[in-house]
Amino acid sequence: MAGVFDRTTLHGMELRNRFVHSATNEGMANDDGCMNEPLIRLREELAEGEVGLIIPGNAYVSEQGKSRPNQIGVQNDATIPGITRMAEAVHRHGSRMVLQLAHAGANMYVPSPTGHALGASDAKYTSLECRAMTKRDIAQTVADFAAAAVRAKKAGCDGVQLHGAHSYLLSQFLSPYFNKRTDEYGGPLENRARLTLEVVRAVRAAIGPAFPLLIKTNSDDYLTGGFILADLVPYCLMLEKAGVNAIEVSGGTHYSDPRFFCSRPVGTVPKEQEVYFKQAAEFYRRSVKTPLLLVGGVRSLKVAQQVIETGLADFVSMSRPLVREPGLIKRWREGDTRPSTCISCNLCFGPVRDGKGLYCVDLANKRQKKTP
Repeated sequence: MAGVFDRTTLHGMELRNRFVHSATNEGMANDDGCMNEPLIRLREELAEGEVGLIIPGNAYVSEQGKSRPNQIGVQNDATIPGITRMAEAVHRHGSRMVLQLAHAGANMYVPSPTGHALGASDAKYTSLECRAMTKRDIAQTVADFAAAAVRAKKAGCDGVQLHGAHSYLLSQFLSPYFNKRTDEYGGPLENRARLTLEVVRAVRAAIGPAFPLLIKTNSDDYLTGGFILADLVPYCLMLEKAGVNAIEVSGGTHYSDPRFFCSRPVGTVPKEQEVYFKQAAEFYRRSVKTPLLLVGGVRSLKVAQQVIETGLADFVSMSRPLVREPGLIKRWREGDTRPSTCISCNLCFGPVRDGKGLYCVDLANKRQKKTP
């Protein structure tokens, strides 16, 4: 029977356990997207805390794909040295690092090189107008993802993950809520999945067959007219056929009811629903063979063990608990099995949006009150 602390491999990548730090925009990079020492140290702390796989988040593949200030970039070769230093720091402590590659699409909150956002269809979701991508735009974006993946590989990362969830560009194309196109990229699921599959194939061709390629996807948009659970399995089978090595299942968008987002606020989740996307994982496991990373709501070692021991997923992904306690996994392994002290207040997202960096605001406030 598999256990959470078992050593394992993922497409040849050796991992010390089955815990994953799920990608989060840190809001700590330099203005040009390059890494800095505080950001590197943030991820090194997770490795010291014995997280098996660390996924630094939301690295934009082009200036047009940038979402927020101080976001990590992998848009040009100048970003490679900083990513290398982060990978080396993570490796020193026995963990592995997969860089998440992203394009914001319509979710732009920074000045755009074109003066507008680019997405699946004409719309306005932020202060910027979003214009439907042309075929040329699409081809350029596919090439941008492939080039970014090559940079991540050159920098010493152990793999890459495509951000295909939470209403970022690939998610926007997949969702009929955002995608109103009438060409070969719109309409039925096979067409809406076309952009993601083109990116997967281009990235795979660029990085070769041995380099791990992961993707994060929604199980449900929780939007009327959006991507739904019934489409999850057929979509994941397409990803499997295209050569993806692991799929992380999440859900919700920036425009969904917060009760159904990937980071659900305190008071919205009954105890018996701690694993947010359990039903999606159950559907997935019936038909899809690609290793599954399951994120959403895990706060205790007991629940994490159940996820692995019952075969619900192959890996347990966590985000907010590791923001508050980067040493949580080590604490559990050493015998202190108290649940995470994360209270799901979501205050940590505030400073990220403001470009002030990722940290647990609740914990910082409590420490400040104790200081004489």
